[in-house]
Amino acid sequence: MEFDHAGIATTDAAGLRSLFGALFDVETAHTEQFDGLDVTFLDLTNGYFELLEPLEDGTIRRYLDDHGPGIHHVALATDDIQGALDRAAQLDVELIDAEPRPGAWGHQVAFLHPKSTGGVLVEFVEH
Repeated sequence: MEFDHAGIATTDAAGLRSLFGALFDVETAHTEQFDGLDVTFLDLTNGYFELLEPLEDGTIRRYLDDHGPGIHHVALATDDIQGALDRAAQLDVELIDAEPRPGAWGHQVAFLHPKSTGGVLVEFVEH
């Protein structure tokens, strides 16, 4: 596995995209509206920042209400997402998603519960 992206919850994806673009000299790789979110991927060359702005009530809106803006999750790329989930389950890691589901940018995703991963919400992503 390798680092894929850090998901960042924000109330202003356009403003953060503009700031990070100027600050880090990065380009926007992909934008879309997905699952009630405005999603923007900024290309860091060796991974992405995924900016997540809620357009309606949901997980990211609740996260922002509880924690404010910031890093929501860390994603690791895998060529075998089901195998990664099976390995996690064998290690008694609590799964949020027992099976992969559609994610942004056409990827398959699955999340591990932060109670089992040192307080970090971990996402597996298969391109």
